[in-house]
Amino acid sequence: MDKMKKFDLEDRLIAFAVLIIKIVESMPNTKAGIHLAGQLVKSGTSPALNYGEAQSAESRKDFIHKMKISLKELRESFICLKIISIAKLHKSDDLINEVLTENDELISIFVKSVETALKNLKNE
Repeated sequence: MDKMKKFDLEDRLIAFAVLIIKIVESMPNTKAGIHLAGQLVKSGTSPALNYGEAQSAESRKDFIHKMKISLKELRESFICLKIISIAKLHKSDDLINEVLTENDELISIFVKSVETALKNLKNE
């Protein structure tokens, strides 16, 4: 991955985290709202942080591990967002749909990155 694409992905992950924060901040102060907001803020901001760690990985295996953590958190966020959407625990269908679309695209990017890194590890 060249530097420009690396920073594009980092920027996308940061923008995704910010959108997650906006959703969480607008959720209702109910038991379900508080619980899901807590889950979502953790899983939705984690990919950007773990991706940052992956960029300083000590080995290819460490890189793969951190990328897999980001992927796991993105998948958790996706499910959490779907629950929030279906339960109508949000204020904006447009924002939820935008975030779900970006989340799905980020999952695809991470799946491909992990596959490529695993293939490169095998070929070492």
